[in-house]
Formats: sequence, C-alpha cells, structure tokens
Amino acid sequence: MLNPIQIEETYKEFMGNLGNWAHDGILRVDLKTLHDLGLLSTLNNDQSDPDDLTQYFHVIESVEKVTLFNEQFIVWIIPKMDQELPMTYVLIALNHPEKVHLEVVFTTSGVYNTPRYVLKVLQHHLVDMLETEATLTSMEKNQ
Repeated sequence: MLNPIQIEETYKEFMGNLGNWAHDGILRVDLKTLHDLGLLSTLNNDQSDPDDLTQYFHVIESVEKVTLFNEQFIVWIIPKMDQELPMTYVLIALNHPEKVHLEVVFTTSGVYNTPRYVLKVLQHHLVDMLETEATLTSMEKNQ
C-alpha cells in the first residue's frame, strides 16, 4: 500500500493534467446523472448501511482536500470555488500494487454539492468498480 507521501505525489500528478488522466471525462452530478445511476430512489433512505464502503478508509485531511485510502482505492475529495459557486471534485483511483489507476472523476455543484450526494455517488462508483474488478478477475481465471 502506498504511503501518504506517495499518495500526495500521485494526486499532484493527476491534478497536473486531469484532462489526460480522466479517460472518461469528468462526470457532472445532476438530476439526470442521479437518475441514470439509479440513485434517486435510494437517496431518501437515511438508514446507515453497515456494509457502507466509505466506512473502511484511512483519512488524511488537509486545507486543500480530504484523502481516503485503503488497500483497494484512493479517493480525493476536493472542494473548489467556480466563479463564487462552491463545487466538489472527487477523484477515485484503483490502488494497484504496481501503479495507481485513475478510474472516475466527478463533480458536484449547486443543490447536489452536499455530503449526502457526494458520498452516495462515491459509494455507487466504489461498488461498481468492485463488481467490475471481480468480473475481470473471474474472466482471467476462466481463460
């Protein structure tokens, strides 16, 4: 697992040229995105989920960002101002032993820029990435 200095260096590398690293672009969270991800129906559930993946991270807080990391993922949550409009960037990377790989970048702003929305979308992407990795691993074993 990377140490905090390596995690910070990786963050700087990604942010230095985010356009090249975010292969699928930057997803903007809005009503359509929430609907497309199937999250609208689950947003009203205020129950804590004991399997919530966001509970299993080490946390590094700084003035600039919050970094969450474990043996599988590194997540950077970066609050920004865009022409006096607060927004949040979230970068999600797979923490592979050989190299960290940026998978998803999304932003929230306006009414969607709340911890509730940020964490719900983050949770969705983490689960999706775990399922994709499991499928790829299964396919590799079968070949």
